Amino acid sequence: MNALSSSPERVLVTGGAGYIGSTVANELLRRGYAVTVLDNLSHGKLSAIPAAAQVVVGDVADTEILDQIFAESKIDAVMHFAALIEAGESMRVPERYFRVNTASALTLLEAIVRHKVRRFVFSSTAALFGNPERTPIMEEDPFRPTNAYGESKLLVEQMLAWFHRIHGLHYACLRYFNAAGATETNGEEHEPESHLIPLTLQVALGKRQNIKIFGTDYPTPDGTCVRDYIHVLDLAEAHILVLEALKTKDRLKYNLGNGRGFSVREVIDTARRVTGHSIPAEETARRDGDPAVLVASSEKIRLELGWRPRFPELETIVRTAWHWHQSRVTQETR
Repeated sequence: MNALSSSPERVLVTGGAGYIGSTVANELLRRGYAVTVLDNLSHGKLSAIPAAAQVVVGDVADTEILDQIFAESKIDAVMHFAALIEAGESMRVPERYFRVNTASALTLLEAIVRHKVRRFVFSSTAALFGNPERTPIMEEDPFRPTNAYGESKLLVEQMLAWFHRIHGLHYACLRYFNAAGATETNGEEHEPESHLIPLTLQVALGKRQNIKIFGTDYPTPDGTCVRDYIHVLDLAEAHILVLEALKTKDRLKYNLGNGRGFSVREVIDTARRVTGHSIPAEETARRDGDPAVLVASSEKIRLELGWRPRFPELETIVRTAWHWHQSRVTQETR
């Protein structure tokens, strides 16, 4: 963005009270953008939204609220994070995921077209690829979602292709697996929690007795699943890079990874070193549908936009998360 511009570009960040959305909103503000956050607070927290952002409490599916935002604020671009994210839950209540993730995105896109906003950055998922034929997963690999969550995001990507073709919308899709780590002010905390790093750290904090390892007989070096973890600040950097690139590019699709995967045992062992806690682990049966290895290649965005993860080391990711969780405990006990 041109620092000498008389008025900063304004970005609408949906889901900006959530873990990734609030981190991106903060980075946008730090770099001179103006930010409007739209969030219904079903999972996000008002306290996570940067103080300098304009806040609208409401739902992406609410046409009246969307029209009001676009009419009252000169929105130059939209970053769309608002979504349900639990793959397991999506296999119990798929209708919620198609309603919240897919139908609401269509309502948002219709408003974007009405108000002639030209740039859209979509927080997609590497779950589009299902059980991959190869790792690391490349952008051109086939889409075979194994859960309704992945399918709900794939449908949005398909809609975006048509909105580009017919309405000229410039868009980017960013596909990644596990956002992790923390900044000084933002960290990962879900209710209920289902992600490995915060669950493991909860054991060290005395909030649960042990961490479960689902399956130890996978065809991996230590028998446990291997997953890609990427620091949330590195994700924020990628989102801002594509936001700028869409001024001259019309379609961008990137997989995002840190360059390698880490096994469940590696994550737990790293958390033990970082926290100094023994973190007991309970080995249990595999979960249905868990692939052995899920790692996304980020070579394309590295070559085209020069993106490089600043925090690729697992220990750095876990350590930043641990510091944030410790600070939360300190705040709660005051």
